[in-house]
Amino acid sequence: MITLFDIRQAEGVAEKLQELRFQMEERLNPQRYSTAQKLISPYANMLQRMALMAGLAQPDERSWADIEQVKLVSRGDHIHDTTFTKNGLQDLYSALLKLRYQALKPDWSNNQMRSRIINAEISRGITYLLQGDTLDQWLLHTVQLGNKQSAEAIPRLDLAIGFYEDEIPARIDLNGKAIPNTQILIAGTTGSGKSNLLAVLIHEIRAASVESAYLGNFLLFDYKGELCDAANRPWLQLFEVDETAILDPLHRPLPFSPFKSFVGRTQNEINLYATELAGALIAIDRANISANMSNRMAEAVINAYKRTNGLSVDFDLLLQEYTLLQPENQRAKDDSVRSVLKQLIRANLFEKQDQIDLVKESHIIKMDGFPKDGPIAKAIVYFVISKLNTIYETLPKQAVGEECVELRHFTIIDEAHYMLDFDNRPLRELIAVGRNKGLSIILATQNMDSYKSDHFDFYANAQYPLIMKQQAINDRVLKDLFGVSGSELGEIKETIASLRKGELIVKDSMSISMGLGKKYKRFQVKHLI
Repeated sequence: MITLFDIRQAEGVAEKLQELRFQMEERLNPQRYSTAQKLISPYANMLQRMALMAGLAQPDERSWADIEQVKLVSRGDHIHDTTFTKNGLQDLYSALLKLRYQALKPDWSNNQMRSRIINAEISRGITYLLQGDTLDQWLLHTVQLGNKQSAEAIPRLDLAIGFYEDEIPARIDLNGKAIPNTQILIAGTTGSGKSNLLAVLIHEIRAASVESAYLGNFLLFDYKGELCDAANRPWLQLFEVDETAILDPLHRPLPFSPFKSFVGRTQNEINLYATELAGALIAIDRANISANMSNRMAEAVINAYKRTNGLSVDFDLLLQEYTLLQPENQRAKDDSVRSVLKQLIRANLFEKQDQIDLVKESHIIKMDGFPKDGPIAKAIVYFVISKLNTIYETLPKQAVGEECVELRHFTIIDEAHYMLDFDNRPLRELIAVGRNKGLSIILATQNMDSYKSDHFDFYANAQYPLIMKQQAINDRVLKDLFGVSGSELGEIKETIASLRKGELIVKDSMSISMGLGKKYKRFQVKHLI
């Protein structure tokens, strides 16, 4: 059988696929629809597979001239493996390829040759589908596949994110049963290629899972606003989402309440939550809040829940209850707590009722409208993560297959150092809930130092620390991370200093456990955006 893995993309094919996508969307979506209806947009895997089948269905004689015209993208994106593995059709594709190219007798063991032929067939298929009413005829045909097993199987998230030397694919396995956790840490200075790496990770996760019953959704905090920029709107299609995934709290409140409901829960649970919430307000604004203010805030939370009979509260109600607890002669004057609450009320960050499900859909929260280290930006991330924790409490355990486990959601924080320099309890709890609920956290910062603090050691809980170019290299972090000293430590420091844009090193757990060879691997991330 012809191997259909690691097939490289060719120049111009993505643009042709966009035209096919546009034509299909015109036919599949009604001209009139309400804002509550989501438009149908075919997944990239589906488009490539459809075009490949249409191309292979054409009995035209194949020629070397067609193959030689195909120019592969240099170290760029690959056609995702699930394009070929869906519904177990690899044998059929292999047979059709051999049939169509039997006269040319190509070297099927050559990856470049395979990639050129596959792309040639996809291009042939697109050209055919866009002729006359061909696309209408294809869309009107349906085939009932008897085997549902492949659609229901848990997708393997063995992500191809780059290349070692000699074009050997570099992969990271997120959900194999032998993988202890799924946390990914990225450290890289400005211009090191962090944004592209994040995009590659999201693209790979989505491409591997969108056509399965175990969709991997994501929530991304976009501090730079790159993914929300209208000029970069085509990037969204790489993640199999559209502009409806973008949430901009500067122009519209986030469509959910960040507060827990305690209907049917114990008073002790409310008391603990009240203490946590009071601590959060202190941490978010770094305000000079006395012990009396903190205790008063916790009591205000408790009283607010009494007022709602356990239903979710809001910042207005918290401010009212806090003010009632102040001495009468102080109520006209703002203290630190009232100041923080009023900032959050003015910002109007959240709706009072849930209108979306943060886990069952993918979202990008636009953050560039707020100062990165300011209280509003911190409050957004803090309370959204707190909301995720609340949702995760109600979820069943992840599904477990023969080889891998379900990963249902990824929380991705760029510029995460702004959320790591205080005791961020919701973030720690999100990590603690971890793998048995099918979640993953991807954190990106400018410097590796950010991941080790007095509050939490994120390195100790991360399966994949990915280190890119650094402005400052911390010996203590490298010693803890790689278990090295002396000449080995010096070699790793020199390697990090020599990294170019898009290059990184990752811990080689096998070499470390065996005590042989280098403790790290170096590779180039593939270029996506």
